[in-house]
Amino acid sequence: MPEIAVDALSMSFGTNQVLDNVSFTVHEREFLTLLGPSGCGKTTTLMSVAGFLRPDSGRISCGTQAFYDHAAKIYLAAEDRNLGIVFQSYAIWPHMTVFENVAFPLKVRKVKGEPRRRRVMETLGLVEMADYAARYPHELSGGQQQRVALARALVYSPSVLLLDEPFSNLDAKLRERARTWLMGLQRDLGLTTLFVTHDQDEALSLSDRIVVMNKGSILQVGPPEEIYRRPDHRFVAEFLGHCNIFTGHVTHVQDQLATVQLDTTQQRLTLPVGAGAPGDQIDVVVRPEAIILSEDLSQLSQGVNTYRAKVRSRAFLGDHYVYELELAGLPLTVTHPTAFSAAELTVHIPVEACRAMTNHTETTLI
Repeated sequence: MPEIAVDALSMSFGTNQVLDNVSFTVHEREFLTLLGPSGCGKTTTLMSVAGFLRPDSGRISCGTQAFYDHAAKIYLAAEDRNLGIVFQSYAIWPHMTVFENVAFPLKVRKVKGEPRRRRVMETLGLVEMADYAARYPHELSGGQQQRVALARALVYSPSVLLLDEPFSNLDAKLRERARTWLMGLQRDLGLTTLFVTHDQDEALSLSDRIVVMNKGSILQVGPPEEIYRRPDHRFVAEFLGHCNIFTGHVTHVQDQLATVQLDTTQQRLTLPVGAGAPGDQIDVVVRPEAIILSEDLSQLSQGVNTYRAKVRSRAFLGDHYVYELELAGLPLTVTHPTAFSAAELTVHIPVEACRAMTNHTETTLI
């Protein structure tokens, strides 16, 4: 399977710029996700790769073949790009059986008779839908229709698979099962895959790498764990999971540690540092699950970043509790497996759990 290269893609609808110099590469056999809120440009990017939209400038290639090159005046039609695409709405034809829906791309490509029948049934077997070949879409569940749409995209052995929020119409449980199933299928077939979603759980669970987008631009690219634990932008930190963000300024740096005076309080926070200068105004990101809670008052003497906080609320979410706390007037969200009943708790924020950013971008504070 070839890789997809997107280089300096820009596009506007009237005065609204929807893509601004977007560049990334989907490596061979990689599952790469475009993640961002509605209107960030992720679907426009996917549709440009598919050939349904023509950007204003830039270049798109698949392996050695140029799909689009503004400078060279190259634009390959969608039907000539050999890409498989699954839409959010599935877009399977209601008047055709499952077999006929999946066979349609082969019919267009003049594949006839037994070779067509064999290829359709092989593909339906891949998506565990061979027993439903004679049924019509209205006789299928949403998950089954989604599999038919995927089979139709795979039946002609496309060079790359494009997925535009294919699970958005499924309920939560079915969506989780569909993700696991798709991940296994993608790995088994070695498909180069470009996936679009606004769902952080889908992005984290499926992706080899994630491209986080906002307002037509790419903010960060990296493996899921890196994007989650080491966000480069405040937007990335807030969009990808829950987080606590403290603002303050660096008071001093010593022994590879920076001390930050938190705004509006007398509290200080210590975090790792590679280099940094006193006086720098920063945001500090801390994930709720990284914070340690205890009812033991003696822990207040166990080093830095340990505080006493008031419990404002506690919510039970099955395998954990979500605590809303108040730390010296600052709101603090913590997830923890234990049900504490005390009105005040000891809070410890590990030094290594703190991520510092200046002006909403990464600094040398790590």
